[in-house]
Amino acid sequence: MLEIHDIRAAAERLHGQVLDTPCVESRTLSQITGANVYLKFENLQFTASFKERGACNKLAQLTAEEGARGVIAMSAGNHAQGVAYHAQRLGLRAVIVMPRFTPGVKVERTRGFGAEVVLHGDTLDEARAFALEKAQAEGLVFVHPYDDEAIAAGQGTVGLEMLEAVPDLDTLVISVGGGGLIAGIATAAQALRPGIEVIGVQTMRFPAMVNAIKGTHHAQGQSTIAEGIAVGTPGVITREVIARRVDDLLLVDEGDIEQAIVMLLEIEKTLVEGAGAAGLAALLRHPERFRGRKVGLVLSGGNIDPLLLAAIIERGMVRAGRLARIRVGARDVPGSLARITATVAEAGANIDEVHHQRAFTMLSAQNVDIEMVIQTRGKAHIAAVIDALKTAGYEAEEQK
Repeated sequence: MLEIHDIRAAAERLHGQVLDTPCVESRTLSQITGANVYLKFENLQFTASFKERGACNKLAQLTAEEGARGVIAMSAGNHAQGVAYHAQRLGLRAVIVMPRFTPGVKVERTRGFGAEVVLHGDTLDEARAFALEKAQAEGLVFVHPYDDEAIAAGQGTVGLEMLEAVPDLDTLVISVGGGGLIAGIATAAQALRPGIEVIGVQTMRFPAMVNAIKGTHHAQGQSTIAEGIAVGTPGVITREVIARRVDDLLLVDEGDIEQAIVMLLEIEKTLVEGAGAAGLAALLRHPERFRGRKVGLVLSGGNIDPLLLAAIIERGMVRAGRLARIRVGARDVPGSLARITATVAEAGANIDEVHHQRAFTMLSAQNVDIEMVIQTRGKAHIAAVIDALKTAGYEAEEQK
């Protein structure tokens, strides 16, 4: 079983090799959630993820013979970059097997660290099986992303730093994939502050650890925006630690994670990926669970595909009422559109898109449906725009 002395030893090895990232209070998120929220900015690491902690700790303990053979890892991205970066620093050959769905930004960054990248399989489990075969065939040392005590000990240094920065935290909320991060943090936290509550968070689409620990049978999905914790098979070592040292496991859905990403970007001006936002997503979904508590969240990574981020931001604006689609019925005569757009402008909204619909409408042939996407200040402003259009004599309604 992983113990505090393993994590302290890892901290000594990592000194000067990884950042001691900030752990600071977010007053705005505290006001929104009702908890006293502290954020640990692991997305500021050089590879933009906590994963390089475990990778560095593992590689630093290889024998000269193992180092000469080289290492292989399977990962959806962050573990890959951590292994590749520190292998490059130590002069080791690194082969990384990544599932085919891995975001391109992670693939290219991993290659940029000098690793040999192999894209194989549609899931982490398929990539892992292939990596194990390749390790045996080529004599490479397999560096597991989570089910390894050296990896978990390295990740546990996050917990040491959090409690050094904010000793009186009473709750830690940690994202869970295979379990390496929470196993390490829970071990460190409970040794340093007995009685502290450690809570894990998984996405509803990949609830493997929740099922394993709680005996539930939540169905597994095919994909999630939190691909960093999209793990179908929980670790054996980490599962044992979690069963003994983690107080509870919660589930969040895709919308919760999207909302958390947008809030962190807008409020904290920090970019996180889906897995990195899972902790805040849990506070948003279960506010009563954390109200009044001093909560530490780990922003575990910031590697997100730019196109996915753009979609999440746009969807977040829709949820907040800052982007809306409205339908206006009008006479199909010259000048009609100009009068409608003038009315929208006078109401203070900006038009993003306009589409005339003549064929697919129940209006009479002399009329036209005009669909508009507008930028507003919020839900109340949408209602004000629709009221202005109705006052001007048009049929208008918001399209959901």
